[in-house]
Amino acid sequence: MDNSIITKATIEEAHERIKPFIHRTPVMTSASIDEIAGCSIFFKCENLQKVGAFKARGAMNAALSLDQNILRKGLATHSSGNHAQAIARAGKILGVKSYVVMPKTAPEIKKIGVRGYGGEIFECEPTLAARESMLAEVVKKTGATEIHPFNNYDVIAGQATAAKELFEETYKLDFIIAPVGGGGLLSGTALATKYFSPSTQVIAGEPAGSDDAFRSLKSGKIEPAQSQTIADGLLTTLGDKTFPIIKELVKEVITVTDDEIVAAMRLIWERMKIIVETSCAVPFAALLKDKEKFAGKNVGIILSGGNVDLGKVGKYFDK
Repeated sequence: MDNSIITKATIEEAHERIKPFIHRTPVMTSASIDEIAGCSIFFKCENLQKVGAFKARGAMNAALSLDQNILRKGLATHSSGNHAQAIARAGKILGVKSYVVMPKTAPEIKKIGVRGYGGEIFECEPTLAARESMLAEVVKKTGATEIHPFNNYDVIAGQATAAKELFEETYKLDFIIAPVGGGGLLSGTALATKYFSPSTQVIAGEPAGSDDAFRSLKSGKIEPAQSQTIADGLLTTLGDKTFPIIKELVKEVITVTDDEIVAAMRLIWERMKIIVETSCAVPFAALLKDKEKFAGKNVGIILSGGNVDLGKVGKYFDK
């Protein structure tokens, strides 16, 4: 795809392309959570998606969109985890090699997932510069095609299909909330909202300790990311493809503390009996933080992923 704006047809075509390779994840509700939140919430459960996260959508769409002569040389990316697994899975399905640069600090459960799909991992220091530098070396050595975790229009179009499905299964959402890290899911959600539910307002949830999207919307330019949050999946800055979409279509970014994220995650675990990871709980935490805004409304929330290292759960809840 070229640098043109993603159209309604682009998202519809992406959806048809990836349908054989993804779950149509359930939309779940909880009466007790609605009572606590003071609104009607419809959770799009991408924590139950292939590889345990929405990333399966964008990675698969991007891989399937490649020319066969390019695809056969393999796929490459850098990722802290969920996109890494999605690329490795896409490579396995399509019968090509996958090469993944991951920070040494990435959760072990996500590394296990990548290796389980046959991906080759290259570990690096936990900085964006280190990730990009090592990926450049890997691409040069292997000839594989880089599929960026979020700053890629085919990836964005794939991620948009989650919100498209949510709109198809719910009646008139007043708001839709998604987490924001690099902005692939948020920009895809915003575009799907524009085309399939234009009366719905798009809100982002972001960790206060990594609030670059919040600051970027305030300043009008991409601000650098910080890394002081337990939401490890959101530790990156916006891209030059995601930011313009977010700037145009996202109404507001609500920031939340780590304690608020853990409280929201715990509530989902306890009341809904499903596992979500820290990054996934951020949009629900944002709703709980600003209840007055959403009072009495119909709200969609994208639950982005559920890849939790269960051996480390105590560090969240034993406080």
